[in-house]
Amino acid sequence: MDPTSTPSPRSPLEGWQFSWAGWLDNRRGEWWLLAQLLLIAANLVPPWPAPGSWGYAWPLPLALAGALLFASGLALAAQAFWRLGASLTPLPDPKPGAALVTQGAYGRCRHPLYQALLLAELGVALALGSLFHLGLLLALAAVLGGKARREERGLLLLHPDYATYRSAVPAIVPGLPWLDWRR
Repeated sequence: MDPTSTPSPRSPLEGWQFSWAGWLDNRRGEWWLLAQLLLIAANLVPPWPAPGSWGYAWPLPLALAGALLFASGLALAAQAFWRLGASLTPLPDPKPGAALVTQGAYGRCRHPLYQALLLAELGVALALGSLFHLGLLLALAAVLGGKARREERGLLLLHPDYATYRSAVPAIVPGLPWLDWRR
């Protein structure tokens, strides 16, 4: 490299540890991410059954409440995303040397990005009045619960004080056994 040239900007994906081998053998939890992305993309499928197919129109207040929940979920996701900073990774295995974030949204919930995704998905299901999208919500809850559990195993190894944080702060949704496993 020419010493007078400027270095190329760092990729925003740098440090996320993606590899082709990981997609094949799930070494850093890539399959959890793939399942999550497929469920989110499935929201592009039209509502089923179609609103009104049962002889009544989907109530406008429910549709508006769903749109508000969706927007709230996006806002919460943005807040949690920015709070993580350099520790952000879409994979469940934490980045080596990542800081433990326990302030802001992470002070009320250990996985606020997952909580925000579920809130947005609930909003979509309500806005559309779709049983299919309600099923997507339940499937996404199962995937995010499993992904968070794997993530926490790595966080316990990386941060000895994570166990104390885990016992005090709800995981994703307080009081729901699959989404809150405080000890």
